[in-house]
Amino acid sequence: MVTVTTGVHHILVINSGSSSLKFSLLDVQSESVIASGIAERLGTKEASLNFSANGAEKIGEPLPNADHRAALRRVVDHILALVPHEVDALGHRIVHGGEYFRDAVIVDDEVIKRIEELSDLAPLHNPPGAQGIRVASELFPQKPQVAVFDTAFHQTLPPHAFHYAIPPEFYSKHRIRRYGFHGTSNQYITQELARRLGRPLTELQVLTAHLGNGCSATAVKQGKSVDTTMGLTPLEGVVMGTRSGDVDPSLHLFLQEREGFSLGAITDILTRKSGLLGVSGVSQDMRSILQAIDSGNDRAHLAVDLFCYRLARALLGLAAGLQRIDGLIFTGGIGENSAIIRARTLKHLQILRPEINETWNQQHGRESNGRITEETGLACFVVPTNEELMIARQTAALALRR
Repeated sequence: MVTVTTGVHHILVINSGSSSLKFSLLDVQSESVIASGIAERLGTKEASLNFSANGAEKIGEPLPNADHRAALRRVVDHILALVPHEVDALGHRIVHGGEYFRDAVIVDDEVIKRIEELSDLAPLHNPPGAQGIRVASELFPQKPQVAVFDTAFHQTLPPHAFHYAIPPEFYSKHRIRRYGFHGTSNQYITQELARRLGRPLTELQVLTAHLGNGCSATAVKQGKSVDTTMGLTPLEGVVMGTRSGDVDPSLHLFLQEREGFSLGAITDILTRKSGLLGVSGVSQDMRSILQAIDSGNDRAHLAVDLFCYRLARALLGLAAGLQRIDGLIFTGGIGENSAIIRARTLKHLQILRPEINETWNQQHGRESNGRITEETGLACFVVPTNEELMIARQTAALALRR
C-alpha cells in the first residue's frame, strides 16, 4: 500500500480504448472512488458519457461525434462542477510496454514515443492510450502523468517461459516473444490475498485466473510473475469472450487454402468472432450462455465445457513454474461472479484435491477472506480485482518522487 503525504491525494485514472474512455477519480489516502464513468462509441453519432460521483446516480449525456479530446474535456467539466477536488496527478493504463518498460514510469515525450512505437504489438490499444496521454497533457499541463503497463508485471518471466521455439533472429530483430497481459490485475489481487491471509507476499506461490471478456491465467511466485497464458498479443492462451485462445498455427494456412481468407481476415475471425461467442453462437457474455444452457442449447453447453476445461488445463501447466500452490485466485467479471464456472473448472482440477464449499462459493467468497474451498486440499479464493486502485497507487508513488 502507498502512504500518501500532503500534495498527492486525488488521482485521475484514464483507460483509453479505440472507441471508449474509462475514468476514475480516486482519493489515494482513503483508497475510495470519488467519481467514475465511461465515454463510449466515440467518433460516432451515438457517442455518450456516463458519469457518477460520490455514489450518486449515474448521469447519462449524449456526446454526438465526440472524440477522445472532447470526451475528456467533458469529464473534466463534470469533475470540476460536481467534485470539489483538484486532480493532483494522472495515471494511464497502457496495454503494451514491450521490453522497454518493466515498471510504471513518469510520462515524458520519450515515453509517449516508445508507446507509439509499440503499436504494432497492440494496434487496438496503444494508439488510443498514447492519444489519451496527449489529450490529458493539454488539459493538465502542470500535473505529473504516469503510464502503467499491463505487460510490466510479466517482465520477470524467465527466458524459458517467454521465448518461443522459433529461430532466434526473430527475437533479436523484432522482439517476438511472450509478454503477457492483465499484469496490473495480477499485481493487485496477489497483494490483496497476502494482506487477507496476513502473510508476506514474498512467501506466497499462487495461480491466478483473470476471467472476463479477456481471460488469462498466471503463476506468481513470491510476488513475481513466472509464467502466464497470454503471449506476444492477448490472443494467445485460454478461451475468451470473442478470442479463440490457442489454436494450431497451421490453421491460418489451412483456412487460407480452403476458404480463400486473407491472413488479416483469419486473425479477425480468431480475435472477434471466436471464443465463447463463436462456439456458442449465442453471445460472448457468460451470463447469456449459461441461460441458453438452461434452455437446452448444446452449443452453449460446449462453449462452457471448452472454457472450463481449457482453463483448468492451463492452470495445471502453469503449476510447473511453482514449487507448491498456496492458492488459486479467481478474479474478473466471470471469475468473481460466476459460481458455476468456478465449480466446473475445479472439477477438472481434482488432481489438486479442491474441496469446494458450496455455501462460500455461492456467496462468491464474500463471507470469509475470499476462500471458497475447505481447509484441506487446494485453497481457492475469490478476490475482486481493482486495476484502477493499483494504477492510482503507482501513480501516487511516482508523483511523490517527481
